Amino acid sequence: MTLVKVNNPITKTFDGLLNDLFNEMPSLDKNLREEAFGFPPVNITEAVGAYHIEVAAPGMEKTDFNLKLDGNLLTISAEKKQETKDENAKAIRREFNYRSFKRSFTLDEKINAANIAAKYENGVLKVELPKKEEVKAVAKEITIA
Repeated sequence: MTLVKVNNPITKTFDGLLNDLFNEMPSLDKNLREEAFGFPPVNITEAVGAYHIEVAAPGMEKTDFNLKLDGNLLTISAEKKQETKDENAKAIRREFNYRSFKRSFTLDEKINAANIAAKYENGVLKVELPKKEEVKAVAKEITIA
């Protein structure tokens, strides 16, 4: 038996539409996350001695952020205050939009909560979560009685 591939323009167009739809899904997901849910993207990386969380939040000031550790729940929130400086000027178009957001992360027992540090530079909030020193098992010789 021989299989013959048929070149059908209707099927080809439909397949092309499906490919375009699924190839565009990651960008739709990103826009949905940022627009509908109102929280910025986050990168989490692990280094030898610490975990690093980077929150992309351009246009904010470091005073706009609030970091809170409650038990093992780290909450990062921010709120940008909108200020109108000139009452005589009429806004024709306003596209700058600052939203408040709140993200929470559950920390495990490997994190040294007392030494968590954060800094905000170039539109990125960087949070360092240092790891606890691992307790090395001390070799102990057991004598047989």
